Amino acid sequence: MLWQKVDKLLKENKMSINQLATKMGLSKNNRTMYYLRDGKIKKPSFELMCKIADALDVSLDYFRKDKY
Repeated sequence: MLWQKVDKLLKENKMSINQLATKMGLSKNNRTMYYLRDGKIKKPSFELMCKIADALDVSLDYFRKDKY
């Protein structure tokens, strides 16, 4: 569910996963975003989520589950 929201924002911003990683300050060899996409990261850290939200210019609330 998380990756679907990230992917939607990537498409809306016409941004690739590599561009997102660069904007987040991750090195070219860092596989974090691919691990997230492939479901290898089940519970991303707060720090990672903050970097993703900042890079995509959205609130962290955007990534919360639809039901509380």
